[in-house]
Amino acid sequence: MTITICTWNINSVRLREPIVLKLLREEQPDILCLQECKSPVEKIPTENFMALGYEHMIARGQKGYNGVAILSRIPMEDAGHRDFCQKGDARHVAGRLNNGFVVHNFYVPAGGDVADREVNEKFGHKLDFLAEMKEWFSTAKPEKSVLVGDLNIAPREDDVWDHKKLLKVVSHTPVEVKQLAETQLAGGWVDVTRQDITEGKLFTWWSYRARDWDLADKGRRLDHIWATSDISSKAHSSRVFRIARGWEKPSDHAPLFASFDI
Repeated sequence: MTITICTWNINSVRLREPIVLKLLREEQPDILCLQECKSPVEKIPTENFMALGYEHMIARGQKGYNGVAILSRIPMEDAGHRDFCQKGDARHVAGRLNNGFVVHNFYVPAGGDVADREVNEKFGHKLDFLAEMKEWFSTAKPEKSVLVGDLNIAPREDDVWDHKKLLKVVSHTPVEVKQLAETQLAGGWVDVTRQDITEGKLFTWWSYRARDWDLADKGRRLDHIWATSDISSKAHSSRVFRIARGWEKPSDHAPLFASFDI
């Protein structure tokens, strides 16, 4: 059985419902994981998603902030969530298929503009969030699992448009990259995207500030799909659906896909 998963920071699921529906109709992933839904769960527009066959939704929501949701056309049960840093933020949710395959959907804090936790509380929150993820994966080793989401870090030099210029910019600083690597190692996670697309510039996010985001192409790979080592060899067909960044009223993120033979 092949399962295709898509992850997308949608930047308001209600505002951008039309392009979510467009993606579901045209690309038909089996599972769509959304971040930054910015909606209470009860106000997520599920009716039109269900009409396209996505009858299962597992979500955690907040009014105007954060929020994560998993839409699936395969039966899926709620596998819980964790409240990282005890802030009550809706930044994690998990779903489990009947065969035991678990999908974790994460929205890691962006971290603000200054890469110094002494003067920027948001940056400290980001580092603490990653540290808690690391501790969790160290004590409860995940198996037969996929972790997706907006992790808000571009780890490799070719995950950003200019490595040297972004070394002091939040999302690509050495301290963040190191923390993400340790978190990944703690869970034995494999970066499926870079397993498939081993070399070359690869981005999933382009700033709204660019007059012509496509021409400038000053992007970063902030969105990720990881798999535990027991199933990472079953992953394939990774791709960034870049065209969606140019749709009407787009998110500043593009959807990221991977498929798994499980």
